[in-house]
Amino acid sequence: MHVDSTLNQLKNLLGEDKLPSSYGVYFKNTLVALCHALEDHILQHHYEEEKYKPLLFVTFQKGKWYLQEAERYRDLAIHSRHITIAAVADSGFADHPTSQLANVDLIHLAEDDCLVQEWNLVILAPDYAAMVLCRELSPEEYYQGSEPQIDTERKFYGLWTFDRTLVEKAFTILTQSTSHYNPSLTEKLNQERSQRDLLRSTHLKNIPASGAVDLSGVVNRIVSYLQMSQEELYTVNRQTRELRDLEGQALKLNRNLGASKLQAFLRMAQRVDQNDPYNPCASLQVSALAETLGQILDLPTLRLRRLRLAGLLFRIGLAEAPQEVFARKSQNPETAQFWKDRPILSSRLLSSMSELQPINEIVLHQLEYWDGSGSPDGLKGTQIPLEARILGLVSYFQELTQPRGDRPAYSLSTALEKCQSYSGTRFDPDLVESLKTVIRLTEMGLMQLPNRPTQLPPVWLEE
Repeated sequence: MHVDSTLNQLKNLLGEDKLPSSYGVYFKNTLVALCHALEDHILQHHYEEEKYKPLLFVTFQKGKWYLQEAERYRDLAIHSRHITIAAVADSGFADHPTSQLANVDLIHLAEDDCLVQEWNLVILAPDYAAMVLCRELSPEEYYQGSEPQIDTERKFYGLWTFDRTLVEKAFTILTQSTSHYNPSLTEKLNQERSQRDLLRSTHLKNIPASGAVDLSGVVNRIVSYLQMSQEELYTVNRQTRELRDLEGQALKLNRNLGASKLQAFLRMAQRVDQNDPYNPCASLQVSALAETLGQILDLPTLRLRRLRLAGLLFRIGLAEAPQEVFARKSQNPETAQFWKDRPILSSRLLSSMSELQPINEIVLHQLEYWDGSGSPDGLKGTQIPLEARILGLVSYFQELTQPRGDRPAYSLSTALEKCQSYSGTRFDPDLVESLKTVIRLTEMGLMQLPNRPTQLPPVWLEE
């Protein structure tokens, strides 16, 4: 990433470990969705007084300014106190009526300005703050063979947050980075911010009811946009083509011994579920929730497929376990050992099929702990494969939501709290935060907790 980019400046200012968990690499459509969700919140949120309207600072990537965005920002200006838009001079925006509005200022970026490769949206209102910061990967930062072939395959370093402190810092970085273009505008923006701070400290309690911010609405729109953008990605980008290629290869494998072994493994995994009267859908639910976390983390399609299959096979080693293993695992040392050893037992089975080596690695290391106290190899932190960290967290959470012996099933919130109690010791703190997001959205009714993966092998028998 360019050293002078807004994201990099923020990272250096805070320290990489202080950035929110949303910081990562995203497909273009995901970030477009986030920006549109935040913009929609402004369009649908009406303040009775001008002073409560938000300030916006927007930068547009060179060559990526479109007429429909200019129209959109004309509507946004009606609901905003002030909008600053930074774009190259030939963006065409200067000729659009939006640029002539009294509360809109345009900054013409130089062709060699670092900002021309960025795409940022920063919103400061007295009662909330939000932002999306993006910078496209350079050609050198793509893995060989993964360079984008179409627009939706482009990837960006991205970050989004509602943390006011972070948003304020980003706003400062942007105003300072562009101050040489229009010093009087920078002074004007600083005065507006000072007025915002005064308003927050003295009059925030007097904001009328119509000005109360419902951030759940923002989250709802984000979720909706992400779902739509994800569907679009799966229909148009190269990942779909790769998926079809992989499925074609799988059909060929169905004619050889390897495919027969995989079918046998899946049957064994089903038998484990059938033998467990307390948790008869564990494999399906673990696979589905693991896949959901993988999608949140923008894992590539091939890694998602491996994670999904690892979820189905995560406890295959219990296929020959005695029935009492599934009854009261916490009260009997012998039966408890089966659960502790399940990754090793499962790995021994899967090792007979070399094609499943990546899945085997995930299953084998699912009980490694973030602090290094897990098994079988005592791996610590990021030494543990990401997919194994996901599987370990999800399988523990899913087990808690089902009864076991005399223990009743825990609610989603209680199960999450137990996972959070192991954050930083047993589980990756960032993954716990991702799981928290899924559970909170589920409890708010904004999404449904998945009960089965998006794709199920044909050999898996339906009830």
